Amino acid sequence: MERGVFNVLCVCNAPPHNLSAKVNIYLAFKHDNHRVLNHPCLCSRIFSFLDVVTLCRCAQVSRSWNVLALDGSNWQRIDLFDFQRDIEGRVVENISKRCGGFLRKLSLRGCLGVGDSALRTFSQNCRNIELLSLNGCTKITDSTCNSLSKFCPKLKHLDLASCTSITNLSLKALSEGCPLLEQLNISWCDQVTKDGIQALVRCCPGLKGLFLKGCTQLEDEALKHIGAHCPELVTLNLQTCSQITDEGLITICRGCHHLQSLCVSGCANITDAILHALGLNCPRLRLVLPLLLVHLTPDPCSNPSTLVSGNCHELEKMDLEECVQITDGTLIQLSIHCPHLQVLSLSHCELITDDGIRHLGSGPCAHDRLEVIELDNCPLITDASLEHLKTCHSLDRIELYDCQQITRAGIKRLRTHLPNIKVHAYFAPVTPPPSVGGSRQRFCRCCILL
Repeated sequence: MERGVFNVLCVCNAPPHNLSAKVNIYLAFKHDNHRVLNHPCLCSRIFSFLDVVTLCRCAQVSRSWNVLALDGSNWQRIDLFDFQRDIEGRVVENISKRCGGFLRKLSLRGCLGVGDSALRTFSQNCRNIELLSLNGCTKITDSTCNSLSKFCPKLKHLDLASCTSITNLSLKALSEGCPLLEQLNISWCDQVTKDGIQALVRCCPGLKGLFLKGCTQLEDEALKHIGAHCPELVTLNLQTCSQITDEGLITICRGCHHLQSLCVSGCANITDAILHALGLNCPRLRLVLPLLLVHLTPDPCSNPSTLVSGNCHELEKMDLEECVQITDGTLIQLSIHCPHLQVLSLSHCELITDDGIRHLGSGPCAHDRLEVIELDNCPLITDASLEHLKTCHSLDRIELYDCQQITRAGIKRLRTHLPNIKVHAYFAPVTPPPSVGGSRQRFCRCCILL
């Protein structure tokens, strides 16, 4: 085989972002471009790394390239988000006929012109599809899920967020025909109730991700079904599911021991009992997103957030914003037991002091892991805290809004040790003194702008 062709074949297994691979390909083309450009095996291999736009451009170069570029084997992953305004049902049907069983991943996110008819044709032609995003495709109804259930048994990831016509019938259909389903997003599908959740989880025991944001009809009974049938669940988003309470979430904690990420932001009925349950049952927890807990006990020994930090050693993100009873004791526990901590929000935790930050800054997570710390509206924090954080070499961002004892000088000293850090702070402008002997009223710059 010619040396130029051989060189290109050797690097075609390298990722397309590999710089050396690109250089070798360029040199091969430069020295023997005619043979390379017309080598069908080589071209097919190169085309397999290209996106949709580039493939379409290649198809216009020559007849041989047209055949190779439009071959279904090169169209295994397609993302049409950038063309969402132009995509109609006919386009999806044509793509499905070209790709056939080769297509594994398709994103139609935001394609408002795509409806049930086109997706029925798609389901019939692309029976090996594994990942399908229909996020924001508002014309989609239960009919599409019936088609997917009938023709696409290998489906693993399905995104139906904001498809507001989806009902319990869709979940029942998916449970019957897509038993391999691992991740489902039905955020803002507010017609779904506990009956749909029950049908889904009973037949899809391998579910690892459930995104139920804005499903306002869901109650504790739905969570009990999830806890009983989804032992592999890793991610659960229940944001603004306002009817759920501690009772349902405790069932989740007891049944889903692999849980790593939980979001219950906007769930006003949740108390600190859920943190206690998480600490006892979910040792793999990595993200605890806003819990809106304002009544945590200040005693660090009985504080549920302390229990979480003590038992969840894989914890990467802890959001305790507006947990006004949190004290330095919690930070001591985090510094000792959470070596993987990357993001910590303590906004409005008004009892946090420099001593707590000192322990955090000397903990195992500080030197190589901690990336973001939010301390806005922590009135007891002073420049001393910034001194304690100067050894956090991975620290990328710190929030200091309304920390009245933080000074510009303190921030400047921090920047000498962490020159790339993003510091978000606000210092009220000084109002200039009135002019001597003048009758004209003077305003500070903020007043002028307003």
